[in-house]
Amino acid sequence: MFKGISEIKKIGYDKELNEITNKLPDNKKICEDILIKVNNNNVKIRQDESKIASLYLVFSNTILIANIKNSFTRVQTIAHECLHSIQDKKILWFNFIFYNIYTIFFITICILGFVEKINNYWAVAVILLIFGLIFLGVRTYLEMDAMIKARYLAKEYLLDNSDKLSKEEIDLIISKYDYINDVGIKITVAILAWKPIFRFLLFIFICIIK
Repeated sequence: MFKGISEIKKIGYDKELNEITNKLPDNKKICEDILIKVNNNNVKIRQDESKIASLYLVFSNTILIANIKNSFTRVQTIAHECLHSIQDKKILWFNFIFYNIYTIFFITICILGFVEKINNYWAVAVILLIFGLIFLGVRTYLEMDAMIKARYLAKEYLLDNSDKLSKEEIDLIISKYDYINDVGIKITVAILAWKPIFRFLLFIFICIIK
């Protein structure tokens, strides 16, 4: 998995590929154009180069564009966040609220387990695992939906800018997106699955050693 992450990072900052996408507008303009394509004109756009990950923030209805100006993947990354912005708001809000409840619950039971205030820790561990599976199911759905569709939305945007990019350049960019997605989707699922497993094992470990 770590090799895959390293390869994606290396490709993401490939100078030849970046020179191609440098012909495109800046990130905010790209975001505005893609939002028009998905018929969503009420989202705020904020750029923050101190951030390493771009995000769609449901509580403020804002797309946060991170420091991705020197990466050719910026078109697909922005398309990904634009797609998050048009996902079912009920699911997005559930994901946001439930994840925070899940995290607070995890921290609380770890503290209680550490000070030996939990009698039947296996019962609590099962609840924690159920919470983790719910988190995994909802987050995986949201991320896979955006990741799969982002490739096609990014291609549409690149084709719309065929006056700036040649067909060969567009095909090259899309082929690299396909490689990144093939590896990236597997890594994303693995990372999402590891979080509830890690929390479950850590809680059990804390209770056992105490």
